[in-house]
Parts: sequence; C-alpha cells; structure tokens
Amino acid sequence: MMWMPIVGLLVSLTALTTTMTLIHTCTRTVTSSAGSNSVNIVFVLTDDQDIYLGGQNPMKKTKKLIGDEGIIFNNAFVTSPLCCPSRSSILTGKYIHNHNALNNSISGNCSSPAWQAGPEKHTFITYIKQRGYNTFFAGKYLNQYGKRTAGGVKHVPPGWDWWMGLVGNSRYYDYKLSINGTKEKHGEVYKQDYLTDLVNRKALEFLSYQTENTPFFMMLSTPACHAPFTPAPQYAQNFSDLRAPRIPNYNVHGSDKHWLIRAARNPMSESSVNITDCAFRNRWRTLLSVDDMVEDVVNTLQQKGLLDNTYIFFTSDNGFHLGQFSLPIDKRQLYEFDVRVPLMVRGPGIPARQVKQEVVLNIDLAPTFVKLAGGQPASDMDGVSITPLLMSEQQHPKPQPLMEDRFLVEHFGESHNVIPGCPQLTNQSVANCKPDCICEDAKNNTFLCLRKISAQENIKYCELDDNEGFVEYYDLNSDPFEMKNTAKLLPPGVRENYSQTLSALAICQGVSCWAPHRQSHLS
Repeated sequence: MMWMPIVGLLVSLTALTTTMTLIHTCTRTVTSSAGSNSVNIVFVLTDDQDIYLGGQNPMKKTKKLIGDEGIIFNNAFVTSPLCCPSRSSILTGKYIHNHNALNNSISGNCSSPAWQAGPEKHTFITYIKQRGYNTFFAGKYLNQYGKRTAGGVKHVPPGWDWWMGLVGNSRYYDYKLSINGTKEKHGEVYKQDYLTDLVNRKALEFLSYQTENTPFFMMLSTPACHAPFTPAPQYAQNFSDLRAPRIPNYNVHGSDKHWLIRAARNPMSESSVNITDCAFRNRWRTLLSVDDMVEDVVNTLQQKGLLDNTYIFFTSDNGFHLGQFSLPIDKRQLYEFDVRVPLMVRGPGIPARQVKQEVVLNIDLAPTFVKLAGGQPASDMDGVSITPLLMSEQQHPKPQPLMEDRFLVEHFGESHNVIPGCPQLTNQSVANCKPDCICEDAKNNTFLCLRKISAQENIKYCELDDNEGFVEYYDLNSDPFEMKNTAKLLPPGVRENYSQTLSALAICQGVSCWAPHRQSHLS
C-alpha cells in the first residue's frame, strides 16, 4: 500500500530505604522558571478502559469528583488501539509514524533502546520538568519497560523525580517494580501487593510532601481494567447479575470486513460468550479500586488546600471489545469500540457540569500538559493544546454542532504463533489467539484510517496493508455500529480523494502540518 510510512526501527543504593530519602526526593528545591501561580497537574491513566460498552459507568465517584466538577468530553479518541503505541503517543504528542513505537514488542520499538535514545528524551514530562515541577510516576509505563532487553529496572525515564514503574504489562499481583532504578518484588498479599492500591498509597505519600511553593505533576497509571481482570477481594462479587452488553454488533459475523474479522467463529461458542460476560464483570470490578484512588487523591488535595490549583485529567490508553463482530476480548481493531475512550478534566478556571463534543485525541494531552505548566509545546508534536476548550465558559449540556476535525488511526499488527487445527489461519502470522480458532491480531492486521467528524459528516475510511489491499468505509451517522462496509459503493473520485489524503497525512509531522486539519480553536 502506498500510504505506508517508511519506519526505521533502530535497534536500548537501594530502593528509597529511608523516609529522609523520600522527603528529599519530593521536596527538594528546584531552580526554575516556574512562577508562584503555576498550577499542579494530576493525570490518571487507566488501561484498556472502553467508553463504548459503558466502561465508565461503575466509576461513580470519579464522575462526581472530576466529570461533574469540570468537563466530560464525548468525542475522545486514541490514534492507535493498542497499549504501547498509544502510550507512546500520549507521552510524545506524536502519531505512531513519527515516534515509531509500532506495537507492544521490543522489535516493534516499545521501550526499546532506540525509543530511549530518541522519543523518550522529549516526552511531555521533560518539558514540564524544565518548568521546575516536582514529578511523580506510579504504575504501568510501556509494555516492555524494565525488561532486560529494554535496559532493565535501572533505566528511569528522564524527567521523573519519583519513579515507581511496573516491569512489563499490567498485573495486579506477582509483579516487579523499578523504584527509582532498584528492583522491588511483590507477591499475592492484598494489603501490601494489590497494584492499584499500592499506586494509591504511593500517590498519597507523594502528596503529603507537596506544598504551594513548588508545583507538581503526578501521573497515576493503573493496571485496571486490563487482563487478567483481578478485582480487589472486597469487590469480587459486585455486578454479579451483569453481562457484556448485547449491542447490535455483538456476536455478529463481519462478513464484509477484513480477513481477520471474517475468520472469527460465528456464532461464538458458549465458552466464548461466557468469557465476554466474565471479563465484563471483572473489568468493572477492577475499576472500583481506581474509583477509590481518585476519591483519596481528591480528598487529600482538598485537605492540603491544593485542589483549587490542580488540574485533574482522567482517560484511558485505548478502548476494548467484548464479543463485537464475534471477537471475544481484546483491542487492536479499527472500529469505534477500540478507539473511543473516556476523558474528563477539572481544574482552575473550568466551569462545572460541562459536556463537550469537540474532538480530543491522545496526542493532544502532551501539548496541553506543557501549556498548562507554562511552557511552549514542541513544534514537532502532532497534537494541539486543548487549553482553549478548558478555559471556555460556554457550557454545553446538550450536544452542539461539531466543527470539522480529521485525524488518523494507525495500527501495525504483530504475530507470534499459529493455532494448530485452524486451517483458515494457516500461514497468516497470527497473534493473540484464543480457543475456537479466534485470533485478535496478525502481522497484516495493519491499517491506516482517516476519521472525519463535523456537523454534516461522520465517516471512517480505512486501508489495510494485507494480501487483499482491503478497504473499509463507514458513515457513522447512519451506521453508528459499523455494521455495513460501504467502501465498494464510494464513487471512484471520492475513494481516490480519501486514499490520497491518507497518503499525505501518513507522512505528516508536527503541529504546523496538523493544525490546519484540526479545529481552529484548538490551534
């Protein structure tokens, strides 16, 4: 496919043992340009939390404390439906084709030596640190972080004063952490090891040392609600009467979609249906601990007199599906359920109880954080700051007409194995395979999508780099569940225009390139 970008994959004491060390880390004086009016920023990032299937619904406290006290964004998207590429975009403010973290593997540049030598040196936190902020990170960073081939636990990404990074992918028990570069092992004892609660405790400890004298940035990156979906024991029986939503595209054969969707068994087996229902309940259960964490953080900020000067952002790294088009559980697809995420923001100057329809992307977070910290976002960031939206006094309790916005969704598939006994998957270089001959990813599950949203238009045009050169097109105004691929009905001139636009945008870099294609009030 002509649109595919050319990606060069370059192939990179003790743990805080005393309270005095901890105090020094969190309160040391920093010579900087930060003014006395600098704001604090708290960023809560969940893992695999959808909005499409009601993934925000169990978090009543978070909605009350963040959404109802500020803005709920109804059109928040990620530019990649996969953890490491999306997180890399959040950190850098760049599309995949510009930061080159293609997938969750070292060979795909996830926390690789090349990533560490390049993009990681220019994440949003490095700019914020230059503004004199105290900085704190706890939880999941990138999927390969801390692995031996990624520099091990001694590697602490630049810009973070207090670092508590999870080694590898999301877990709730039996994991390793890097505590400022020193390995710390955890087991299976709930009160000391459950990771979401540990992130909570460390966050409160950090906050206990913060004052009005020096601003801080705190990022809390929870394992919830990623697999293995392990809830805290006190929440293990919640939602027992619920099941995965049976929306129109649940357990439906995507006969007009790309080969990986067509290959899924339909109807799903009873075991696959049970898997979707069990995962749905446990995902919600894990989020209750995140809800507790948000409440504890907000209460602590209030008690310390810091809440009124603190912005709090809440979002997820990608969406998720549970039975859509007969795919039991995962992400990595081009459809709305995998790319839409929750986004809520509260903070100084933001009127309460707003609902906004403007498009906000994961790549917009980095320039927004830098701008709020008093800095100037780097010109090579693809995202744009949403600070004008945050400061707007106009409230939209009802949906308003959308200004035109367009953006990319990119995914570069990976492969691991082939399932014996599944002839339709033979030689397809598949990955993330589950029982019943169902695979969620493949090397040629590689696609680039153009997403356009305005008051008149709400479309998605996608080209796949597979053996068929497959194309998918959806008008989401008339087909919100993406049931019918109408790419073959597009007039030749329209299809050619979409394809040429994709080719141009796939090599686009920097805000000067993207601002003309984004909402004027965001540029």
